[in-house]
Amino acid sequence: MKLYAQQLVRYPEMGISLDFSKLPLTPEFLAEMQPLIERAYADIASLESGAIANPDENRMVGHYWLRNASLAPNAELKAEIDQPIADIKQFASQILDGTIQAPSGRNYSTALIIGIGGSALGPELVADALPNTGLKLAFLDNTDPDGMQKVLDTVPLQETIAVVISKSGGTPETRNGMVFAQDFFRKNGVAFAPQAVAITGCGSKLDKVAEAEGWLKRFPMEDWVGGRTSVTSVVGLLPAALQGVDIDSLLKGAADMDAKTRSTDTAHNAAMKLALAWYKAGEGKGKKDMVVLPYKDALVLFSKYLQQLIMESIGKKLDLDGNTVHQGLAVYGNKGSTDQHAYVQQLRDGIDNFFVTFIEVRKAAHDQVLVENAFTSGDFLQGFLRGTREALAESGRASITISIDEVNAYSLGMLIALFERAVSYYASLVHINAYHQPGVEAGKKAAGIFLALLQQVRDSLTSTPETAGQIAGRIGADEEAVYHCLVHIAESGSATWMQADCACRDTFAK
Repeated sequence: MKLYAQQLVRYPEMGISLDFSKLPLTPEFLAEMQPLIERAYADIASLESGAIANPDENRMVGHYWLRNASLAPNAELKAEIDQPIADIKQFASQILDGTIQAPSGRNYSTALIIGIGGSALGPELVADALPNTGLKLAFLDNTDPDGMQKVLDTVPLQETIAVVISKSGGTPETRNGMVFAQDFFRKNGVAFAPQAVAITGCGSKLDKVAEAEGWLKRFPMEDWVGGRTSVTSVVGLLPAALQGVDIDSLLKGAADMDAKTRSTDTAHNAAMKLALAWYKAGEGKGKKDMVVLPYKDALVLFSKYLQQLIMESIGKKLDLDGNTVHQGLAVYGNKGSTDQHAYVQQLRDGIDNFFVTFIEVRKAAHDQVLVENAFTSGDFLQGFLRGTREALAESGRASITISIDEVNAYSLGMLIALFERAVSYYASLVHINAYHQPGVEAGKKAAGIFLALLQQVRDSLTSTPETAGQIAGRIGADEEAVYHCLVHIAESGSATWMQADCACRDTFAK
């Protein structure tokens, strides 16, 4: 049997296949990995049964239940899944058919999604990948005031529904986006609350604000679903439904992939083989980066989505036994064949510190135009994919190729679930907690410390010009940190800044 056939995992009824022939998983490697493979199967079975899979936060991990509520460990959790989905469908239908209108009496035309991380990346991926037959989606996904202003300037406020997504209601970027949007609505004479929807934890800060202000609707966010795995929860399903996506099809694609990759027959488990390929490529230490190259414009955001899913899950200092391991798997990419005119040069001839995941979409709806002789644009795209794959292989560069029939709600659900389960398996193979994010929390804490210092520096400014060192000495703070505070204050127009030949001699005054 040819190598490509031996190394192919296919689910014909689902329209997906994975080719590992350029990163072959040999019988010897699989035999060596068998104890870890068995542990990974046991771990994910325990997770899906409702065991505490995130010990650091004492939480269950239930994103797999979202697309098959019958697997939830009790009736209460099943209801927490089924009822919100029914509510989403009804609410989205009423928005789209005009049963629910804006206070202006107009039908809604736009949904403004306010979130950060997984609360934005998942909906953004779906919005970019799938056709829009409903509301146009716009996103506030950062706390950059210029970026938020640019987005808000494009939305028709009197027909825009705002969806604010935050589990706790205290996430700074989301809170800032909400406040910025509220201010923009008010300045333009439009009331925010009657056009606002909250997706948040029950009883959270945001939940209380939405209730007190009389927001249009509140949807619950599950405590047992992390942001990076929330695209098949209310977080991703409400924006998708407002966009006109068939969310049942999205969920079915994910559910079907989950079912296929619960198999303990490794030869036919695409997610386990994907995790094993990551392990082999990086020697179980993430020594090589993963470059994601989808050869389809609709999937251009997929690599960005996978950056969070994989890097936030796998990038951990400690293993489950408390040992320092510094695990990780760096992910980057854009799309083919665009990147053949960018960093593929280095992939072919430069440092060998990566492996590629090609994503092929077999069908194109608009590929009837002959652009050269008997060839269409789709022929060229396929040629570039296969040619790049072979050129990399000739240079000893490893790759995996995932092929799907087309990009639709079902296939996107499949891909999302495939990588979610590969992450779960890989985390078990390397013995880490994939479901917490202490590094992210450390960054938030450090930001809070800086903001406290920023306020202290603001309060200490006088009309007498002083250097950062002088102010730092007066308030007992680090000079460099004080300098950065002063530059920020000055550039925001709240102080004067006299630059000298050395930053240490720059002076600042109120």
